Amino acid sequence: SILRVNTLTDASSNNSTAMSTINQGTLKAWGNLNGSSFGLRDNFNFASATDNGTGTYTVTYTSAMGNTNYSTSGSGSDGRNFYVHHSNTYSTAAFKMNINERSDNSAIDADYIGFEVAGDLA
Repeated sequence: SILRVNTLTDASSNNSTAMSTINQGTLKAWGNLNGSSFGLRDNFNFASATDNGTGTYTVTYTSAMGNTNYSTSGSGSDGRNFYVHHSNTYSTAAFKMNINERSDNSAIDADYIGFEVAGDLA
C-alpha cells in the first residue's frame, strides 16, 4: 500500500508539517562503532565498516547518498577527550572518519564512536 499525502497535521489541525520538511529533516544514516575491538554495535543505513588503522575508519552506506554535499557529525566517550573528524573526500557510497586525542592530536581507537549523516539519499 502507498499512503500519499502532502502535509501531516495533528488531531486538532493546529500543527502541520509538509512531507518535504519531514523527508529533508531526518537523518539518513547513523552508527555506533566500537573502535577498540572494532565493530558496528548498531546502525541505520550502513552496510559495513572498515578499520583502516589506528583511529581511521570507513563506513559504507546501504543506500547511497544522492550527492557529496551531505553533512556528517560525530562524538563519543570512553573516558578520554577525543574528537571525530571526517576526511575532505566524501563519496556517495561511503565516508572516512579519523578519531584523534584532543590533547596531542594523536590517532586513537576509541571504545565508543557515534556518527550521523544528514542529506539527500539517491
